[in-house]
Formats: sequence, structure tokens, C-alpha cells
Amino acid sequence: MLALCDAVVAGTIPNAEVAIVISDKAGARGLELAKERGIETRVVERHGRNREEHEREIISILREREVDLVCLAGYMRLLSPCFIEAFKHRILNIHPGLLPAFPGLDAQRQALEHGVKVSGCTVHFVDETLDGGPIVAQRAVPVLEDDTVETLSARILKEEHKLYPEAVALVLGKLQ
Repeated sequence: MLALCDAVVAGTIPNAEVAIVISDKAGARGLELAKERGIETRVVERHGRNREEHEREIISILREREVDLVCLAGYMRLLSPCFIEAFKHRILNIHPGLLPAFPGLDAQRQALEHGVKVSGCTVHFVDETLDGGPIVAQRAVPVLEDDTVETLSARILKEEHKLYPEAVALVLGKLQ
């Protein structure tokens, strides 16, 4: 999220603004960091509501702000068909693996357990499947002999911070 915010300020993502940062967790660090940058934030609790009720509130907030592109960062749930339909072909996610290999949680651990020599990150459009939407961009990261989940994750994260803004700029350029 911060990489995207900083890229907008730096002009790396031209003609864009971060309209709002939304979390379902009141104590999320990203909310605090967004506020420090003067970005509107909102907490949309999901407790006591089903997924569609929760997402309908988020959809309403995003529509009020005329959001063109939804960028997920650290969102660890599948979106409902209702949400996906509301922003069809306008939701991006970043994944710490080279999709279609190793979707879901613990992609770095999966890569190490399978003994791959290259891992990386993927920005993709979100659809109804787990990490299965069309790929926008990927960046490869070598897997080193002595890598742990932590060391590989750290190297992938550095590339994610570069790749996500590049992919967002690419997609927004096609939307405009």
C-alpha cells in the first residue's frame, strides 16, 4: 500500500490519486501510515455480518469516491462475486509467487519445498478464483541455496514494491 501511495506522490503512477485506504481491522498499521500521508481511511468491520453485507458497504464507499481501480494489499480473503462484479476488470492484487505456481498462502514456503530455482511476484486481475485472474506483470527473483522463507520473502517484497506501482500505472494508462 505504501509503495503505491509513494509512487502516486512521486509521479511514477501518473494522473492518479489514492482516494481511500480501507481495512477491516481498526488497528491496521496501513491505516495509520495512510493517515500520516493525508489519505482518507476507513475501517469497515466484518464482525456480525456475512461477507456480502461487509463487501456491499465497501462497494458503496468506493463508488462514493468514484474509484476506478481497486488495489488489494494484504487482503487475505477471496472476494465475493458481488464485489468482483461491481469492479469487474478493475481489481488488482499482488501475490508473492510466480503464478500460476503456488497460489494461496505461504507461496514462498511452497516454492522452497518444491525446490524451485526461481520465484518472484505477480500482479494480477482478481476474479472468482484463488489467485487465478489474468496476469498483468511478473518479476523473477532467484532462489538461493541458503534461502529461508524469511530471506526469500524479503527479496520478493523488494520487487513487489517496484512491480505493483508499474502494473498499476500500466493498467490505469489503459483505462484512461
